[in-house]
Amino acid sequence: MFPRPVLSVAFATVFLAGAAGRLSGEQSVGAFVVKEGTDVKLKFAEDVSSKTATLDDPVTLTLDEDLKVGDIVVVKAGAKAYAVVSNVKKAGMMGKGGELNIRLDYLKADGAKIKLRGTKARQGEDKTTTTIVLTILLGPVGLIKHGKDIEVKAGTPLSAFVGDDTPLPPAP
Repeated sequence: MFPRPVLSVAFATVFLAGAAGRLSGEQSVGAFVVKEGTDVKLKFAEDVSSKTATLDDPVTLTLDEDLKVGDIVVVKAGAKAYAVVSNVKKAGMMGKGGELNIRLDYLKADGAKIKLRGTKARQGEDKTTTTIVLTILLGPVGLIKHGKDIEVKAGTPLSAFVGDDTPLPPAP
């Protein structure tokens, strides 16, 4: 009967040590796990517009701040992230604003791909009320009022999240 409690204490010690390593982000010697849901600060690397974009156009972003696990940098600022245009509508007549949605794909880190999630969706200024008022006041001429396209300038910040737990070594 004496060996059983000792074995249980030894098992519990090994189990707790392993759990502590997973909680801190360390997976194995020299590798760290970026946890699913970790906030990733990005910025657009190029201008994107609902006026010129088409469905499935690639969109390039850059990492705005170092990505860390604890105090260890695993991806340095400036790393490239990739997305695609998932929905686009040009601004229309009668005051309809443009739409531009992108779907985040991944952040590239020394050959590894970190899956990203979250979408950036903005809607252009909708001028439908103005159009209705102009139509009542001016007749059919008011239908010429045009909505605004979406313009996202390079450097515009975007928050994303890590999609899956991803093991990475420290950044060089």
